[in-house]
Amino acid sequence: MDQPLKTSARALIAGCGDIGLRLARRLLQQEAGEVTALLRDREKGAAFTALGARVAWMDLDAPENVGDWPLLFWLAPPPAQGEGDSRLRGWLAAQRGHIARVVLISTSGVYGDCGGRWIDETEPLKPQSARARRRVDAESALQAWCSARGSAAVILRVPGIYGAGRLPVQRLARGMTVVAPEAAPWSNRIHAEDLVTALMLAGARAPAGRVYNVSDGHPSSISDYFVQCARALGLPLPQFVDMAGARTQMSAEMLSYLAESRRLKTGRIQAELGFVPQFGDLAHGLAASLTAE
Repeated sequence: MDQPLKTSARALIAGCGDIGLRLARRLLQQEAGEVTALLRDREKGAAFTALGARVAWMDLDAPENVGDWPLLFWLAPPPAQGEGDSRLRGWLAAQRGHIARVVLISTSGVYGDCGGRWIDETEPLKPQSARARRRVDAESALQAWCSARGSAAVILRVPGIYGAGRLPVQRLARGMTVVAPEAAPWSNRIHAEDLVTALMLAGARAPAGRVYNVSDGHPSSISDYFVQCARALGLPLPQFVDMAGARTQMSAEMLSYLAESRRLKTGRIQAELGFVPQFGDLAHGLAASLTAE
């Protein structure tokens, strides 16, 4: 996690939730240069200014030109509806300055169901959900925009994110049902602080146009994740059902995750950017998350 961002570039962060705040903190701790957060919610401003970040007020769905920037981290999700990312497309269309490098968080869901195979970044995109199709559209929009303007696009395909403040405490406390681990599909995850490390390395070192899988390298299943969280938190274990039971008891969103199985290879980001996750498996990541709660 101590791999520094070797640049003094000014950085602009769009999408300033938990990951955006963590990123701003790490950039400023490592004296990476001026950091500005694009915010709509004024209640969030104090958290960023307390770190020493600047704040620019903007609704990403009513965008304005931000001028010239050496580095933009686009962490904002697409809208919750539709087949495309109208938010990113509209924001890019409003820009008149030169943004030299854009690092985009996408999702490993763009690969769709891979039958549990280990896959790398050359795997064809087969998004199965509208959620994943919106991310594919975001990738395409950014790549086209950067290509037309001589900017560098870097895309991180990210699986489930966990960490302090992101654990399923309430869901487990209420009691929840999961597919029995032996029947559950493969899934992948990354600790929030390791994702921040990947973002910083992508901002500093990634060649233009590169796409990287980001994961801790130890896939299991989403059921195993909930079981390990319950044990670490001292909460009741979830109840197990088979896939037939899941179809009658779980939400459409959860079922969409259960319809996909893949294991992410991360050799490219390790070899090209020197990425080494601090939390290489869920047990270590959960222990650190509980300490930081």
